[in-house]
Amino acid sequence: MNTYGSRNIIRALTMLGLVLLLGTMGYAIIEGWQILDAIYMTVITITTVGFGEVRAVSPAGRVFTIALICMGMGSIAYTLGMVAQVMVEFQIRSILGRRKLGIKIKSIKNHYILCGYGRIGRIISQELKASRIPLLVIDSNPDAKQGLEQQDTPYIIDDATSEDVLMEAGIERAKGLISVVLSDADNLFITMTARGLNPELFILSRADEEQTYKKLLRAGANRVVLPYLIGGQKMAQTITKPAVTDFLELTVSDKNIELELGEVLVKDRSRLKGVTLADSGIRQEMNVIIVAIRKEDGKMAFNPSSGTRIEIGDTLIALGPDNDLKKLSAILSGE
Repeated sequence: MNTYGSRNIIRALTMLGLVLLLGTMGYAIIEGWQILDAIYMTVITITTVGFGEVRAVSPAGRVFTIALICMGMGSIAYTLGMVAQVMVEFQIRSILGRRKLGIKIKSIKNHYILCGYGRIGRIISQELKASRIPLLVIDSNPDAKQGLEQQDTPYIIDDATSEDVLMEAGIERAKGLISVVLSDADNLFITMTARGLNPELFILSRADEEQTYKKLLRAGANRVVLPYLIGGQKMAQTITKPAVTDFLELTVSDKNIELELGEVLVKDRSRLKGVTLADSGIRQEMNVIIVAIRKEDGKMAFNPSSGTRIEIGDTLIALGPDNDLKKLSAILSGE
């Protein structure tokens, strides 16, 4: 219900309450009736139910009753009209909203499908939205609808294990799928189904049990995350390596800090392809530190030397201000 509709209904109910109060006071003053009798007579009068008068009414009381009927019928008609209008507007908005959502789902591409909108799913959704990564959420809980609509995130309220639902979510056009439903069995089934529907899809899945880890990899997941294991390790590292933990927390999670840890892909059009880190000018011109380089085959070179060459397909893990990271990304992509 919008603000305008709420105001109209409140106005109508206020008008109806005033008529009821006026009628009660009128019968109590004119006829000298008790409050209960006056309220009863007012209600049956303005609702025109025809139960008959409580007691004999004086000529003045009859004139007052005529006026009360006119006012009561008008206020009731206005109230019912406002309620009907709000209900119709709500239905129209609901239909238009579903149609708009359907168009949005059909047009989305190169997106990530998030299966599960629980505690972990909501965090993932917020982070991806903050990074402006296109996202579509599938969840079987109707209560998730309100939060997703507030975030303006396209969604499907249905069972993510269904092949038809994944097809509706545009899995053939998707860039990746993230499965974080509560059941390991469901995550395994979603992974198998998604891999069968799109062999090129990047699949990230959650596992609660360590024995499920290898099963998910065999089922087609590219990466598997064990939240409880990661959480336990991080808590232990907070005790054993507090400074390192604080540094990683600040560079990865803190949005207010100037420095950020990012990754940049080297493309064919980059003017720095084949150039060594020493000759690239990255450190001098952009105040960016190259922490590691992930090669195209997946191997990771930590703390690369100044003589390391930047090659096509490399992913540079860099630490620096956001503006400098964006400038480096533009250079390495050849934009």
